[in-house]
Amino acid sequence: MSAERNSAVGEQPSAKPKKAAKGSASKVKPEADSTSASQGDGTSASGAGSKGARKSGPKPESRMAMVRRARRINRELADLYPYAHPELDFRNPFELLVATVLSAQTTDLRVNQTTPALFAKYPTPEDMAAAVPEELEEVIRPTGFFRAKTRSLIGLSIALRDRFGGEVPGRLEDLVTLPGVGRKTANVVLGNAFGVPGLTVDTHFGRLVRRWKWTEQEDPEKIEAEIAAIFPKSEWTMLSHRVIFHGRRVCHSRKPACGACQIAHLCPSYGEGETDPEKAKKLLKYELGGYPGQRLNPPADYPGKPAPPLGAAPGPV
Repeated sequence: MSAERNSAVGEQPSAKPKKAAKGSASKVKPEADSTSASQGDGTSASGAGSKGARKSGPKPESRMAMVRRARRINRELADLYPYAHPELDFRNPFELLVATVLSAQTTDLRVNQTTPALFAKYPTPEDMAAAVPEELEEVIRPTGFFRAKTRSLIGLSIALRDRFGGEVPGRLEDLVTLPGVGRKTANVVLGNAFGVPGLTVDTHFGRLVRRWKWTEQEDPEKIEAEIAAIFPKSEWTMLSHRVIFHGRRVCHSRKPACGACQIAHLCPSYGEGETDPEKAKKLLKYELGGYPGQRLNPPADYPGKPAPPLGAAPGPV
């Protein structure tokens, strides 16, 4: 569901710290030491308590402090992206389900440019269940992996027709029985078509929650479980949108725009990307960078430009 491929959950390793220049920061005493040296007790900082003295580093963040920081990040993201939303065009649960399956290994933009023709030809599960595979393949070819996706779309459409009366079920345990549908896809559909809270752990979400030290997990289900324990259930769906929005626009995989990040003061990984404000500003994408978004039909409160249809020049994102 992104310009960065959805299958990748593992991300770039943290940048290696630069070696300090000779005679510079490596020899500067911590501020606390210089303060204690001027307390007027007649003992020099270099000699005081030298025996048995231990070097003190920064204290590890407690679980409670991490949870507070995580919830503050969520509040600040809510202020930054009050218009956060699913970036797939859809009009009903079936369209969202199909679009989410198509979004694997491609961008939401490419899916949105492909689905108008798809749903014009196959508007219902019954229509798609009866599709000629080769014809369906040609329609969805722009999204890539079109043969495997065709099998999934026909398979899930047959299941909807035969087992669920042509309706998309509103329970996770039912959705994950459909061909091509896993927990991520199920949570997208539940949260955005049925109003059932769920966490969407895609590549952006996994990358950011690790950078923010909310979890060290790599497995999507383990990430989902750990993040679910930090936030109230009522926040799960919107938290997913906000984190994914930030990952697509600011906190990129290869070159985060650290110097333009409005939550940099809360980020323990600040400095992995470009810290110069002017240079970082040029890395911003979609509406923050002044370019079109991913939806051809975005919500009314979206401050950016709609994406162009298939075949039109979109501009850099």
